[in-house]
Formats: sequence, C-alpha cells, structure tokens
Amino acid sequence: MAFEEDDHVILHDEHSDYDGEEGTVSQVVETMFGDENYTVTFEDGQEAGVPEDNLEAAPDEDDTDEETDEE
Repeated sequence: MAFEEDDHVILHDEHSDYDGEEGTVSQVVETMFGDENYTVTFEDGQEAGVPEDNLEAAPDEDDTDEETDEE
C-alpha cells in the first residue's frame, strides 16, 4: 500500500525513537530504483528515508462514518 502526503501512519522500526508511534507523512520521495521512501512527522520530530515496509496505515477515528457515506 503506497502512502500519500498527509496520510496518518504508524512507524515500525525498532531502531527508531518513534517506533510504534503515529505520525503524518510529510514527504514522499521516489528512489532511483523506483521505490518510495517517506518522511514522517511526529509530535516531537521527524524520521526521514522510511521505506514503505516500515509503515502501517493508522486506524481512522471516522472509519465507520466514511463507510456509511460510501453506501
């Protein structure tokens, strides 16, 4: 799943100070190999060069409302 700017995500990287925290994608950069790396902004900082495999979509608080609107 590719992410876009302003998407809310959870970082999974045991070497990061932000492991398990929710942040917002602030930049998407395509590498020379065609992969996308992300800069994720958190409440107290940011993590750059994050591969897609280390991110998971954060649960939306309004998921049930959006699903109802689509029906």
